[in-house]
Amino acid sequence: MAKSTRNMQPGFKKYILEDSTYKGGGKKIVMPDGVTVHKLSSNENPLGYSPKVKEALANTLDDLSLYPDNTDIRLREALVKDFDGVLTVDNFITANSGSEIIDMISKAFLNEDDEVIVSQPCFLPYTAFTRWMGAKAINVPMTEDYDYNLDGILEAINDRTKLVFLASPNNPSGNYIPLTDLRNFIDKLPDHVVLVLDEVYRHFAEAEDYTSGIPFVVEGKNVIAINSFSKTYGLAGLRVGYCYAPLELSNYMRKICKPFLLSSLALEGAIAALEDVAFVNKTVALVKEERRFVLNGLDAMNLKYWPTQGNFVLIDPPVNDMEFTSFLEKKGIMVRPVGNFGAPGKVRISFGVREANKALLAAIEVLMKNRTTTA
Repeated sequence: MAKSTRNMQPGFKKYILEDSTYKGGGKKIVMPDGVTVHKLSSNENPLGYSPKVKEALANTLDDLSLYPDNTDIRLREALVKDFDGVLTVDNFITANSGSEIIDMISKAFLNEDDEVIVSQPCFLPYTAFTRWMGAKAINVPMTEDYDYNLDGILEAINDRTKLVFLASPNNPSGNYIPLTDLRNFIDKLPDHVVLVLDEVYRHFAEAEDYTSGIPFVVEGKNVIAINSFSKTYGLAGLRVGYCYAPLELSNYMRKICKPFLLSSLALEGAIAALEDVAFVNKTVALVKEERRFVLNGLDAMNLKYWPTQGNFVLIDPPVNDMEFTSFLEKKGIMVRPVGNFGAPGKVRISFGVREANKALLAAIEVLMKNRTTTA
């Protein structure tokens, strides 16, 4: 007689059963008629997306019954052009969002009991996706000024370390890693460690000593640079991302790429977005202008924030982070508390168009006046 399986469980992995589901910040709020909602919580493009993308998507609709391209070669060719031919098509890998690139990297390089190094506050998938592989995320916290402790990271590396995650500019803190510091760090990395450099906000950086991962990839360093179409290009809803790396790393990762990975809409939309350089320039100029406007407004209210090279700013709100968020929501303004990123009590605010940013500053000013009155 066969044994009863009533009390037997499938082969669930304990590290997947942990509460490590990545939850994004894309919720919506409903306001009374006549009250405008300003979504400043997800670092999205305040201008939307390129008209060329809209045209490309419209031209693709009649073919949705057909399978998309079997490979992403046309998008990779467009990326080569966008990077001025510095890299080849084989240096690039594309996927459904920058987050999926992180997932692919985790699958390609991590086994159970391996270690990765992160520095909180940081993007949640670095740690969540690591746990899904049964590996362990070692946190080397940032300094109080939200700078990376690069020496501390080097000291934390051991034989089990496979990946180091750095972001420049970093989400949610907005800090960046100067070129000299990053080069010194990479030069000291052991050969068995891969640096994952998240640079999805690179277009908005204007510091003279900012660098992308390009020079290190060209030199053949163990660096994988992650990018996304969700920010500068305004295609968060299409879910397209990519990375570039030296050929040894990119060709290895390509072995786990799926056929028909990108939908027809994602593929055509991303290619069209790369072609509209004018829209990209307009977006970057707007973000930089509005960044100055918002930071000047925060200065005028003596509100503490951290220097940022992104399209957002991390602030220390004048009241509890949840109270601050709730107050702004009642004014139709959405912002993001980032305690789960590793910055307890802090709030991240995206830069919007001028109307949104004026509404933001006015609401914060009301909150601070109310606080002074009731003190």
